[in-house]
Amino acid sequence: MTEILEHAAATGAIASAQRVVEHPAWPVLKSAVEELRPWQSKDGSIDFDADGAPSAEAAGAVVERVITAVEQLSPLLPHDDAYHRALVTDLRRWAADGFGVPDFLDSLLAFQPARNRADGLQHLVVFAMYTQNGNPDRNLEAVVLRMVWPEWLAELEATRYDNPLFCGITFEDFTSGYDTNSAVLFPETIAVREAPERFSWGGIFCDREAARFRRVTEASVELLSVELPDDIREMLGDQKRCEQAFVLWDMVHDRTHSHGDLPFDPFMIKQRQPFWMYGLEELRCDLTAFREAVKLEADGFGQGRDVQFAVLFDRMFRFPVTGERVRNYDGLGGQLLFAYLHKHDVVRWTDNTLKIDWARAPEVTNQLCGEIEKLYRDGIDRPKLVHWFAAYDLVSSYLAPHPGSRWAKGPDALDLDQLPRKLVDDVLPDEFPLSMFYEALSKKLKHVIASTKGITAADAGRAAA
Repeated sequence: MTEILEHAAATGAIASAQRVVEHPAWPVLKSAVEELRPWQSKDGSIDFDADGAPSAEAAGAVVERVITAVEQLSPLLPHDDAYHRALVTDLRRWAADGFGVPDFLDSLLAFQPARNRADGLQHLVVFAMYTQNGNPDRNLEAVVLRMVWPEWLAELEATRYDNPLFCGITFEDFTSGYDTNSAVLFPETIAVREAPERFSWGGIFCDREAARFRRVTEASVELLSVELPDDIREMLGDQKRCEQAFVLWDMVHDRTHSHGDLPFDPFMIKQRQPFWMYGLEELRCDLTAFREAVKLEADGFGQGRDVQFAVLFDRMFRFPVTGERVRNYDGLGGQLLFAYLHKHDVVRWTDNTLKIDWARAPEVTNQLCGEIEKLYRDGIDRPKLVHWFAAYDLVSSYLAPHPGSRWAKGPDALDLDQLPRKLVDDVLPDEFPLSMFYEALSKKLKHVIASTKGITAADAGRAAA
């Protein structure tokens, strides 16, 4: 037993007993990062000729404070030792080179959280990076997080949903780039001199997802007078239970991007396509997670039932009314799911009450998943432009296009002599506007949605201001 414990400690399999955020060096690190961030340009460099810029010596002194704090915190996290040593080297090189565009490739390659997904394991992460759905600039950020990897999830990943790069994570604390709507930590957001040949991990903050889901769903249920099953009402009151649902949803969703009949690069990297193509891909992955959740519930996994309700409510209530109406592909997916369920009488907006046929919801939701999968399978034999039109036809069967849309008028309204990617310019920013139902819901949920910016598990139970 002693040998087992020693090995576990050496590999970082046992979470540190001391919380990193309770160590005196953490507020010092956080303060230093916050002091440095406003000096950085969009690309992460520091222009010392700009108004209000510090001297190079002053910037260097702040970076040394960051380094000292990292070195003081690193002993709490022996599993991150190689990463922290590389991080210190990257920070010192950035300062020595005059604070040009930062390059954290070496420390990125040294950070390998997916190799040891021990539940509760802490990590201290510092990079120059942008935050997806948050800060678009490559500022220095510091985040303390914990791994979410309970035994039941590890077993499902090992036996049914292999996803060796996926990391379920929760926030302990963070700097300003995460005081936003961002709920992911992805390596492709980090400032590097060149992209690695392949990325080896990706993290999703299930605590933020769960917290905003609870707040928006509770408000929506009250506004729409939705009658909930008793166990699902209990779920909405339980942050940890919602986190478990989201980490399972995320793991299956993420895996689905590279599984199935795929007529194109599933992550659509460097591909210019109409935004409904991105919307259908994200919805396909969510509906696959829903379908698997139905199977898991039948196999005795309670989390499977929770995932089904999480997918339905987050997709129908939060996604369509979140973000700007400019190529909002996630919003489009939520609109499509609601419209499909409405057309098939699973949801009905009657007498100012949203009625949901819970018994038929799984069957009809899986039916929509099947239609998207057929679109994909048929797309393997189609030219790109023909596939785009087929996808448009699927979406427009349930969502009304904008009256001014050229795409809605069909191929004769477009200049087909152009390359397909040029025809994307003819797509309207809001090709499929919100329905009257969602216009009204958006106005009523506006302040609730805004209140979820930067939300954490600690904020989840508080009502929106």
